Amino acid sequence: MSQSVHMSVLLDEVLTALGDIKDKLVVDGTFGAGGYTRAFLEHGARVIGFDRDARVKPYVDAVSAEFPDSFQWINRPFSEMAEGLADVGVEAVDAVVLDIGVSSMQLDEAERGFSFMRDGPLDMRMSIDGRSAADIVNEDSAEDIAHVIWLYGEERKSRGIAAAIVRRRAEQKFERTLDLAEVVERALGGRRGAPVHPATRTFQGLRIAVNDELGELERALEVSEAVIKTGGVLAVVTFHSLEDRIVKNFFAERCGKLPSGSRYAPEVKAANDPTYELVTHKAQGPSDAELARNPRSRSAKLRAGRRTAAATWSEQTVSGKPSTNKVRS
Repeated sequence: MSQSVHMSVLLDEVLTALGDIKDKLVVDGTFGAGGYTRAFLEHGARVIGFDRDARVKPYVDAVSAEFPDSFQWINRPFSEMAEGLADVGVEAVDAVVLDIGVSSMQLDEAERGFSFMRDGPLDMRMSIDGRSAADIVNEDSAEDIAHVIWLYGEERKSRGIAAAIVRRRAEQKFERTLDLAEVVERALGGRRGAPVHPATRTFQGLRIAVNDELGELERALEVSEAVIKTGGVLAVVTFHSLEDRIVKNFFAERCGKLPSGSRYAPEVKAANDPTYELVTHKAQGPSDAELARNPRSRSAKLRAGRRTAAATWSEQTVSGKPSTNKVRS
């Protein structure tokens, strides 16, 4: 459980975005190995950590032993933040931090089935519920498999990969990660010295589909707006363009401007009062030092916003006019 192995990406940038968190209540929506949580606690914050993966419990126990009075953990996905906070008697918090995607801990454990570099059961579930990656590749149609790989993995050759998967499963079902990785690699003509493994996008697409990661992110952004106090900060670290686009558009909308769809057209002002103001005016990436220390951080981006006193977007929409949310302070 070494903390040095599981590096928290963009930690310095996240801490800067949050500002002074001494005696503040911070939600770490993606506890993982506890890297962010530990840093927040060391800066004097009180932390409530969320994680739907019950297998993080050893890391939870380690942090709890060190910070028994200022840390608690809730075994729920971050999209259920409001319900989880209500269960422990908390109505509003000073900050929410979300680190989206799969953790190094999950990637490095072959038995979790996330990695195309380590052999393990073809699972990819962050929790023990729902369909696994094996279920998708062994049961779904070629069209549906191609859609998942194209939409979530942004793989241009998704149809060819899906066809190869369906041909192979007719002979033998997929059970192992390296088995699937080899089929994808052959379907794409081998590695040919490519710096990125040919199965990268396929595995990404399956993982996102299995865990409904984009849906979870969208729901978590909505929920965060309802639980963060006026002046509190929402900080989100993403790792690929699909996630970052969702976060970028969310902040654009909630800051009072909607994307126009054209770089030549003016931005469209939103009808509701802004619920956020930007803390980071453009996405922040890792420093050269961090890249050298942790190559996995290369695609990471941080976006952050500060909560205004306006009612949540949904409350304004229902009421038909802007209003101040009474739990904001």
